Amino acid sequence: MIILIRLNIQLHTPMYFFLSNFSFCDICYSTVFAPKMLVNFLSKHRSSTFHGCVLQSFFFAIYVTTEGILLAMMAYDRYVAIANPLLYTVIMTQGVCIQMVLASYLGGLNNSLTHTIGLLRLDFCGPNIVNHYFCDIPPLLKLSCSDAHNNEMLLLIFSGIIALFTFIVIMVSYVRIFVAIQRIRSADGRRKAFSTCVSHLTAVALFYGSTAFSYIQSSSQYSLEQEKVSAVFYTLIIPMLNPLIYSLRNKDVNEAARRTIRWRSTST
Repeated sequence: MIILIRLNIQLHTPMYFFLSNFSFCDICYSTVFAPKMLVNFLSKHRSSTFHGCVLQSFFFAIYVTTEGILLAMMAYDRYVAIANPLLYTVIMTQGVCIQMVLASYLGGLNNSLTHTIGLLRLDFCGPNIVNHYFCDIPPLLKLSCSDAHNNEMLLLIFSGIIALFTFIVIMVSYVRIFVAIQRIRSADGRRKAFSTCVSHLTAVALFYGSTAFSYIQSSSQYSLEQEKVSAVFYTLIIPMLNPLIYSLRNKDVNEAARRTIRWRSTST
């Protein structure tokens, strides 16, 4: 997706600018844990240093939070494109898009730093077996011999605030999108307008459904076994499906892929 967007000037629009950053986050937060996980599958020595584990948790939290915020930014972009098409290029300028993406990364960094600093202040005196396939914050908190109640509350509060903010942005954007679509007189126009949102809605449902199950629940109801199952979706399956979700139903991406393949074949 990133290569196609870079090579095709037709895709140099705000929508695909956000999508390229979204794809970048998919790559990054999968890369944080997947290589180590594969090494553990093939090696008998399945160990990691404490600081290596904390770093894995730190970078994973940055990118997974950034991706969640980016989904909200992409919903707002679709709202402007459908509800205010004549003002789209005026509202969604390059500077505005860059600021929105930077705000997403800063939100991810702030959330990750908060939890990582709290994690470093805890004592870990044993056991030292992480009941997960990567060093996520909840299973690490379970290993601490200190009182991790404040950390668990911070995790719940920050996850809840970020989820609530992004959920409100997405819901308000799509309510206004549906209202704007209903004002389009032609059925073909309504279908085209709605088809631009289907991929994003699918990605939102998959991502927020799995992450909310993992992080927005009280410690008394929390289950590491259930969390591991849901983590498989948002760390492995969803990043694998996102390129398919955004390409199979997207004519612009399909045409760009065909042009790129023909260009490469002609060059060869």
